Amino acid sequence: MPTATATRPVAVIGAGTMGSGIAQVFAAAGRQVYLGDRDEPSLKRGLASIAKSLDRLIKKGTLDAAARDQVLARIRGATAGLPLSECAIAVEAVPERLDLKKVVLRELDNALPPDAILATNTSSISITELAAVTGRAARVIGMHFMNPVPVMPLVEVVRGLETSEETVTRTMELARDLGKTPVLVEDRPGFVSNRVLLPMINEAIFALQEGVATREGIDTVMKLGMNHPLGPLALADLIGLDVCLDIMEVLHRGFGDDKYRPCPLLRQMVAAGRLGRKSGRGFYDYSDS
Repeated sequence: MPTATATRPVAVIGAGTMGSGIAQVFAAAGRQVYLGDRDEPSLKRGLASIAKSLDRLIKKGTLDAAARDQVLARIRGATAGLPLSECAIAVEAVPERLDLKKVVLRELDNALPPDAILATNTSSISITELAAVTGRAARVIGMHFMNPVPVMPLVEVVRGLETSEETVTRTMELARDLGKTPVLVEDRPGFVSNRVLLPMINEAIFALQEGVATREGIDTVMKLGMNHPLGPLALADLIGLDVCLDIMEVLHRGFGDDKYRPCPLLRQMVAAGRLGRKSGRGFYDYSDS
């Protein structure tokens, strides 16, 4: 039986920040990648983002032009008609909405060959609940890549209730083949990364709301006092405030504990469309960049 580390193609569904990064690392590891997105402008932005990312590596001297061209040649983007029946694995990387992910996973389940792994890049949603809408729950698993995907070495490999040991083993091997360090975690709200990270960010927003310090002051304390490379408010802007709110909602519902309640200021900023870097303004202003 083919394994997840074989030479069969890979499908990545969703050409946003995460999906394009995941497609890039698969292609850089020598895999043929089908990158799908129903929105043509989003697909074009995703492909352009990959090209820019590779160009940055050339400027740093860690990649040459020939290697860049080879990586780009391995990625085929399309809004429909992807040959999913050829794929050994599909990675779902659409926005963090339960209803949308369920629709995409059902469609992938119907199109993929029976032995293919169906992975989701969800950062907080239950793998068990997502797997239940498919006919291959034993082959559904979480592959939570970190942003920016080409740079960050970690992949949280999340085991759902029905995920088989074979699927876990194949996925851990696959992550290593991509040059990543996989960590196996169980299917709990927020997994490990966001269960720890997002409450810290949420608390920083409470501190800002209460006037404990300025945004710069809060971020400086965490950078200089805790040796964080980026302050929590700047990091929230990078992640996307809408994504932060979604994850806090998952934690709040999943644990039923008010320590995970989203800060009202976070809700207000999302409602105003101040989502961080991607919208040009969050806790900081990015309009000039």
